[in-house]
Amino acid sequence: MSAISGERSQELRERIGRVGVWLGSIALEPAAQERAAIGRIEQLGYGVAWFGEGPSNREALSHAALLLEASTRLLIATGIANIWARDAAAAINGANTLNEACDERFLLGLGVSHAPIVNSRGHDYAKPLTAMQRYLQAIDEHTYGAPAPPHPSPVLLAALRPKMLELARDMTAGAHPYFVPASHTARARGILGPRPLLAPEQVVVLETDAGRAREIGRRHMAGYLRLPNYVDNLRTLGYDDEDFADGGSERLVDAIVAWGDEEAIAGRVREHLDAGADHVAIQAYAQTASAAEAQLEQLAPTLLAL
Repeated sequence: MSAISGERSQELRERIGRVGVWLGSIALEPAAQERAAIGRIEQLGYGVAWFGEGPSNREALSHAALLLEASTRLLIATGIANIWARDAAAAINGANTLNEACDERFLLGLGVSHAPIVNSRGHDYAKPLTAMQRYLQAIDEHTYGAPAPPHPSPVLLAALRPKMLELARDMTAGAHPYFVPASHTARARGILGPRPLLAPEQVVVLETDAGRAREIGRRHMAGYLRLPNYVDNLRTLGYDDEDFADGGSERLVDAIVAWGDEEAIAGRVREHLDAGADHVAIQAYAQTASAAEAQLEQLAPTLLAL
């Protein structure tokens, strides 16, 4: 694949808006409840709904179809679709099918996932960067024979480290980093340059008590701190073993989790935007999906005014 043109990049930048939603627990609700949530998220005015893909939850492209059917304006994005779950032809065929049918409202976010997940599927995680490069080349070389969308389906990468960010810059529309502080956004923009899209995820907790907010944040972070890709990336940003111990230091929790009232959370989103993000995907973390939805509703007037 080749990098996106400047004109097309600007079109996408305007269409996705500055703030979207990373669904998190909402994406694990029964389909009828998730579709209803998507309708509310669209009514609130968010630009994009992002969702992940795991080995034991919904398959990414069929999941996207469910959400596109439940909305009329909202863009739907995989954050990310695992490249080891389908070959390159299946991925771009699916993206083109969705974009041709649904007014080009689908963004194909791709990622190499993590060694334990990939190895459990029977694949070899030895050279993930090479695997992604070959995957993107296969997409570029693939011929799609069905009715096509007006523009090539946009592809973004779940890029954390410099070489994957360079690949996102050179071969895709941009990057969708996950589990990163705003300092990563500044580094990513420096590597990507001005043209590619940069759309980091940001977990948020509407809680003004520092102790409770950090306790909630550590619950969110627990699984991610067991995955080397995230930990190794954070090390390059200056975090060390003390930060990763006991569920995460206050310094690390406060960098990863935006907590406080609406203005405090808006301040973190501004940090990402000021550091070079085009779009920030907020993930409301709460005990239940309905509570997460309530946080998104409460945050919408402040965040969507940024």
